[in-house]
Amino acid sequence: MTNPPFDLTACALAEAVRSGELGALETTDAYLARIEAHDGALHAFHSVDADGARKRARELDDARARGEAHGALFGVPIALKDNMCLAGQEASCGSRILAGYRAPYTATFVQRLLDAGAVPLGMTSMDEFAMGSSGENSAHEVSRNPWDPTRTAGGSSSGSAVAVAADLAPIALGSDTGGSVRQPASFCGVYGLKPTYGRVSRYGLIAFGSSLDQVSPFAHDVRDLERVLQVISGHDERDSTSLPIEPFEPERPAELQSLVGLRIGVAKPYFDAGADPRVREVCEARLEVLRSYGAELVEIDLPHTAYAIPTYYVVATAEASSNLGRYDGSLYGARTGGDGSLQSMFAATRDAGFGEEVKRRILLGTYVLSAGYKDAWYNQALKVRTLIRRDFEAAFEAVDLIAGPTSPTPPFALGERAGDAIAMYNSDLCTVPASLAGLPALSVPAGFTADASRLPIGLQLIGPALSEGRLLRVAAALAAAPDAPPTHALDASAGGAA
Repeated sequence: MTNPPFDLTACALAEAVRSGELGALETTDAYLARIEAHDGALHAFHSVDADGARKRARELDDARARGEAHGALFGVPIALKDNMCLAGQEASCGSRILAGYRAPYTATFVQRLLDAGAVPLGMTSMDEFAMGSSGENSAHEVSRNPWDPTRTAGGSSSGSAVAVAADLAPIALGSDTGGSVRQPASFCGVYGLKPTYGRVSRYGLIAFGSSLDQVSPFAHDVRDLERVLQVISGHDERDSTSLPIEPFEPERPAELQSLVGLRIGVAKPYFDAGADPRVREVCEARLEVLRSYGAELVEIDLPHTAYAIPTYYVVATAEASSNLGRYDGSLYGARTGGDGSLQSMFAATRDAGFGEEVKRRILLGTYVLSAGYKDAWYNQALKVRTLIRRDFEAAFEAVDLIAGPTSPTPPFALGERAGDAIAMYNSDLCTVPASLAGLPALSVPAGFTADASRLPIGLQLIGPALSEGRLLRVAAALAAAPDAPPTHALDASAGGAA
């Protein structure tokens, strides 16, 4: 291939392959070669299925030769988080307890990608069972930030964010429970969209917190996010939480950058609650761009934000303790012997198979659901969750969407918070509230810190339920601004820092 496709959006790449300007196989080979060249240092992927990807690409080239080049993502390579089911592929969830487990079926959202012509490259690295904010809780490899490899790429969908930022895949899927796509998107300088809860089927996503988990895409380009969301969204009868609605359709305003009449709530708690001054400066500058396009900025309060982290770590751990109860060595993955009894085998398997953070959250969740404590902890957390949701409902009576930092800080150094669980949990301060309320939220690349480190910063946009089109329209306006930041962390030809 004379010109590698890394500067093309996924939409443009699909058109180039469909038209015959590029071949699906040569495109796939280009990305596999790039993974080979760079992933040894970045650890975006837990596993790469090069043979399977090439076989799939050849099938697509053959289909095009027969005049059957159909699909919105025809020939586009994709990366999948390691908690997603693709028949025959390992889905380890970043855990020793599922090492070697191969999915016997394909997730609904993955099948929809395949039906659209996408080419899976492999499974990306993640915090174990999606429990983490830095990627460091993986039982396997730890992803590194492509802008500065000494720093975290965020978590839990660290590998998917790195794969997109480093052009190892044009698009990738992650799962967002409390910020696991938006925070890595912010830290890696790409776009990350958490859809409305129920917009995308969870069938085939290995569960962490069932009332919170959402399959969520990463991309370099707003239109690519729209394309992926169109493909993977829509009702699925195999998921009881799937909304009975049609697939997403993007908004198409006559004037892309005109935001006249749009009222944007500036979330005061997200700026006040320990936001790094460098984050504040970059996000405020991006908000001024929105004002220049005609949007009205309105400062708002979300009074129960201070309770979001403790509420989340009651609700999410309670659900995790239930969901992870199935991993005991009897049906899935690895098994460790005991003293011969069934209970000792269960205990030995879990002790050897789960990492420290997963054990901590299972114990927390078991405690808050236990007799004598459920009313004081879990039921109380559900009440506070309702208050957080009502905060958003009240705010959206006055504004059309809400904006603030995606993360209180730029990407921190690997190891910096590894021994401080509370500091790590507080990394999700700005993302958890929208998760608890089930609302769509999007991290938009906002810029870089002004100091010598030049670390990526993300601006988060939150909207009412099913308002993804509005969020993406605002993101497209920001992307069209003359000073919009780059989203490619590595130079495609030399592989050096951008």
